[in-house]
Amino acid sequence: MLWGWLAFAYHLAFFARINPLAYGFSALSLAGAFVFLWQGVYRRKLHFRWTGGARNIAGIALVVFSLVVYPAWSWFAGHAYPAMPTFGLPCPTTLFTIGVLGFLVPPYPRSPFIVPLLWCLVGSQAAFLFGVTQDLSLIVACAFGIAFLVAAGGRHRHRPGAA
Repeated sequence: MLWGWLAFAYHLAFFARINPLAYGFSALSLAGAFVFLWQGVYRRKLHFRWTGGARNIAGIALVVFSLVVYPAWSWFAGHAYPAMPTFGLPCPTTLFTIGVLGFLVPPYPRSPFIVPLLWCLVGSQAAFLFGVTQDLSLIVACAFGIAFLVAAGGRHRHRPGAA
């Protein structure tokens, strides 16, 4: 739902007025929403559980960061509400999403990681281009997301006759 929200309520309704790239970002966000619907609802391949392992610890850290630390950092950086980036906008939502993906139970598909990892690359540029220093956290989230992605590949069961 969050990625669909980003596609329509943020990128198309707001961001498209100031940046023509918003149409591409909207399509990317909509693709992310579709992947979660496809893998989670239709195929039922996304199962989440607290196991207390390192992935869960990293996941909870990213979720808490996205909901608490990111908006506090924005406020301390001089961005007053409602002009400050908060949950429901692309970067905090990306942090939250990768955090939640840290709770996936293996084996799990890799496709839900694609859009959040791409957004880490896009969004982290705001730290350098616009001085949104809290978006540096997307670089850390990207590293965690890649680690979670790699973990998905090492846990698949071998099917007889598969190459």
